[in-house]
Amino acid sequence: MTNKIAIIGFGNIANAILTPLLDKDLIQPEDVYCVVNSEKSLENLKKNYKYNINVYKSSSKDSKIIWDCQVKLLSVKPQHFKDIFEAEDIKNKDNLLVSILAGVSINRLTQKFPNHKCVRVVTNIPITVGKGLTGIAWGENLTKDQKEVTKKLFENASKVFEFEEAYLDIFLALTSSGPAIIALIIEALSDGGLSGGLSKKLSEELVMEMILGTISLIKEKKLTTSELKNLVTSPGGTTISALRVLEKKSIRSALIESIVSASNRSKEFS
Repeated sequence: MTNKIAIIGFGNIANAILTPLLDKDLIQPEDVYCVVNSEKSLENLKKNYKYNINVYKSSSKDSKIIWDCQVKLLSVKPQHFKDIFEAEDIKNKDNLLVSILAGVSINRLTQKFPNHKCVRVVTNIPITVGKGLTGIAWGENLTKDQKEVTKKLFENASKVFEFEEAYLDIFLALTSSGPAIIALIIEALSDGGLSGGLSKKLSEELVMEMILGTISLIKEKKLTTSELKNLVTSPGGTTISALRVLEKKSIRSALIESIVSASNRSKEFS
């Protein structure tokens, strides 16, 4: 896929991106150069990571080797963005930098790393189980090969979508904030089961299986959400009674506004 790749910051998302590439021999462990901020992270990676990759502490002189890598994945916490500085003696001025930092725009990346072709990526937590959604916005003057390499970084653990950067905020709201909203819905529905006498564990299992089954039905039968709702809603029945309560409580509006709010907050960060 590429000769050398640098991972700047190694959290759960970086792990989820890199490990499938190594599992499928798309890149070799000796060609991976990882930089972490703390001694604890350094020792943890050396001791517990399944592959013997090159790991350096950010304060060490040896860590400068990352700037010779053709591809760099920037995955530090956003508050540490200001602490990353491009090396002054970069030989290749056409290297690729892929950032998964929330709220850091392509413009800021380009200003910070003027000797790199920059890409902004938004991905979500299900990527850690190979079910992620990834949105990519391209910087300027990327080659076709660099775009292909970027997509290959993510497509082993997620579905990849290409956007203009302006759409990454709403993509983030739906896909990255969305899992927390879904978790809240699961929790609330299972509490409803709890109030009816079911155990919390059983109620949560039933809710999650119901959601998975509903999604499968919509996809396999190619139903719209309205068609599915009409399919299970009969006159004067239990479902319309439940939906009526949700409409009275403005749940639909609350969910819409939650996504709009998350998107606006992402724009503020940018």
